[in-house]
Amino acid sequence: MIARLRAALLHWTGAVPVLAVVLLALTWGATLPVALVVLVSCFLAAAVLAAVHHAEVIAHRVGEPFGSLVLAVAVTIIEVALIVTLMADGGDKAASLARDTVFAAVMITCNGIVGLCLLVGALKRGVAVFNAEGTGAALATVATLSGLSLVLPNFTTTTPGPRFSTPQLVFAAIAALVLYGMFVTTQTLRHRDYFLPVTSSGEVIDAEDHARPPSRRAALTSLGLLALALIAVVGLAKGVSPAIESGVAAAGLPSSVVGIVIALLVLLPETIAAVRAARRDRVQTSLNLGLGSAMASIGLTIPAVAVASVWLAGPLYLGLGATHMVLLALTVMVGTLTVIPGRATPLQGGVHLALLAAYIVLAVSP
Repeated sequence: MIARLRAALLHWTGAVPVLAVVLLALTWGATLPVALVVLVSCFLAAAVLAAVHHAEVIAHRVGEPFGSLVLAVAVTIIEVALIVTLMADGGDKAASLARDTVFAAVMITCNGIVGLCLLVGALKRGVAVFNAEGTGAALATVATLSGLSLVLPNFTTTTPGPRFSTPQLVFAAIAALVLYGMFVTTQTLRHRDYFLPVTSSGEVIDAEDHARPPSRRAALTSLGLLALALIAVVGLAKGVSPAIESGVAAAGLPSSVVGIVIALLVLLPETIAAVRAARRDRVQTSLNLGLGSAMASIGLTIPAVAVASVWLAGPLYLGLGATHMVLLALTVMVGTLTVIPGRATPLQGGVHLALLAAYIVLAVSP
């Protein structure tokens, strides 16, 4: 019976990405009636669950921290493609689209995913334990990338407004790529043990011994299906975005709320995977996913939009407003205090979630 249920689950997670991509191709660029919006939303949710399943298969095969890196980079690459596509469509919102999307990803990952996983891990074990060296390195990289890309444009004088001149934008793009590349090298090669889960006594868990890893063929199949599922998630999210925009406008909310909703949908696979890891007492894996996604979002988006700005018309606004700079500063400060001890109580998780709630409330009521 168990074997039959497992086979059915594998079949379901294999079929959904393919069907979701077919649905995406059939509905791309079309105005969706209410019935199709409901259908697309159902396939969007199913594709998210399928993506989480295949990411866990890959993570089990390659081990940590490579598994977290695969999901974070895969989601971010497709997210970047979506941003560039929307920017190419033009419109008044295109100038600040990259900034708004990246900042939403940073707040959702660094406060939402991290806070939720710390809360889940601490409630389950009393204290959530993680590796302070690896998590601190990740947070330092996120803080540096955020400051260089999203804060510094407000204080440069070569060009008016919250934007870089061309040489400054080139520097920011190169710095983002170099720092992200250095972090990946540190995470996967030179200091891999800093990013592995640890026990409550601080011992590194280098391997999972409760189940045999999947075969190479199964892992490659899951990799392909993961790519299809993520394409479907981002594409279908874009397809339902007009309905979301209409709902937001009908509710009298600011247009920035649409970006938050889309970012929440796109980051949902990583959120589910991170919470599952926290429930298994693998909080370090959860932090790898959260902070790694924030880092990949900045480290890949800024260079991509810098290249895209060569042929895209209009300015590129990267500098945050005063309210968002305060929230970013609080996020970095609180994150630093959370990371230093290498262990967290439910209070730290609640503090991060409060910052995310403040960001959402201020987006709804600026």
